[in-house]
Order: sequence, then C-alpha cells, then structure tokens
Amino acid sequence: MKRILSAVLTLSVAMGLTSGCASVKKMNVGRTAASILISDEQEAQLGAQVKQELETKEKIKYLEDPVVVDYVRNLSTPILQQANKDRQNVKWKIHVIDDPKTVNAFATPGGYLYVYTGLLLAADNEAEVAGVMGHEAGHVTGRHSAQALMLQYGQQALIDAALGKNSGTVSQIAASLAGSGTSLAFSRGNETEADELGAKYTSGARYDPHGLVTFFQKLAAQEGKTPGFMKWLSTHPPSADRVKHLNSYISSKGLSGSELGADRLAPIKARLRK
Repeated sequence: MKRILSAVLTLSVAMGLTSGCASVKKMNVGRTAASILISDEQEAQLGAQVKQELETKEKIKYLEDPVVVDYVRNLSTPILQQANKDRQNVKWKIHVIDDPKTVNAFATPGGYLYVYTGLLLAADNEAEVAGVMGHEAGHVTGRHSAQALMLQYGQQALIDAALGKNSGTVSQIAASLAGSGTSLAFSRGNETEADELGAKYTSGARYDPHGLVTFFQKLAAQEGKTPGFMKWLSTHPPSADRVKHLNSYISSKGLSGSELGADRLAPIKARLRK
C-alpha cells in the first residue's frame, strides 16, 4: 500500500512540473508510476476486455483477406521486435479493421494494435505505415495508455474493468476509440515520446525514419479536405513544431534507414481497392 501511495504522490508531483528538463522527468516518472499501479497482466486483461467490447458493441469489422492481414503483420514484426527491446513483456496482437474511408490506427493496453485499411490506402509507402505503427507501439512501450486511462478513470476502475467487473468503463474506452474515432487522451509529452520511439523503431527495422514526418505532412495537406483523415489527425495534429522536433531528433540521434517499400505496398493498395 505504501508503494502504491508513493507512486500516486510521485505521479501527482510529476504532472505539475513544467520546465523542459522536467517534461522528460515527468514522462519517466509517469511510466514508473503506471507500472506500479497497473501491472502487465492487468494491462493485458484490459486490452482483451476492450477488444471484446469493440467487436460486440462497436461492431468493428475485421478485414478477412488473409493476404493483406499477413502483409500488415509481417510489416509490423521488425518494428515490434524493436519495441520489445524497451518493454519485453508485451505480447502484440495485430488486427486490421476493414474501413477504407478511415485513416486511423490505435493501440490499447496489452499490446493490441489496430490498423485501418484506410491508413494503408492513404500511405505512399511502407515507411509511412511503419512510422504510424511505431508511434502507436511507442504509446504501449511508454505505458502512455495506462497513464492516460488511469488519470481519466482512476486506478480501481481500470483494475475492475480488467477483471470484468466494470463494463461501463470498458464501454466508454471502446466507444472513444471506435465510435468517435479518437484515441486516448495522451499528453503532449506522451505524443512527443511516441514520435521519437516511432522513429527509433522504424530506423531499427531499416525503414526511413522520416516516414512519420512525411505522413504528418500528408495529413496537414489534407486537413479540411478529406473527412476520413480527421480520425488520426484529431489526436495527432501535425504542427510545424512537431515536424521540426521529429526531424531534429532523427538527426541528433543519427537514425538511419533507406527502406521505403513503395513497391510492396502498391499491390496491397490495388488489392484493397478491388
């Protein structure tokens, strides 16, 4: 009990820090507190509960084409192998949602990663898809989902939801993800860290780490023109500062990777259009 109380107090103090250096401390402390308050097993249970809710009440439709599903899972494998270096206990589950009009992807606690077919159709190459998937994986390895949900619903509500004792909380989470198309309420610091981790993971998988940058630029160009783009754009605003920071991070860390994979994505997009 003392350990949990200490984590809560530490997290509360961290959320009040404002300086640049403090923002890094805040992310690290928030991750530590989340790991104490919500265990890996509880995160996995919560992810399973949300998945069930998405399927039964939100009626999400999975893509049934095994060629495309295998393609997405194979593309994600080297990225998630990189992510596992930061958090070893995640058992990733990849699902492809059949919705060509929605450009979106999201991850839930426990390593559940959902990719919409609209994202595949909107991307110009695999590096962009890899960047988005790396970003979402970064939310899981950074324990951002646990942090955001814990602050929004409270620790006990999440534990009860994971154990199947609080269907109301699970319904709210699922509705937020699928119904309105938005993601979890991540902080600016969480989003920045996920951007950095996404670039790191895609580079480690030998993809061009600028894939996330070019995808952000694509979103910015489509803002207000294509409604489907607003799904991911609503929670990932591609501001000039964000793009500038990501480019600076890639350069300062010496991240490299030349693989684009446009030739491999093209037939998959053609298959989806049919």
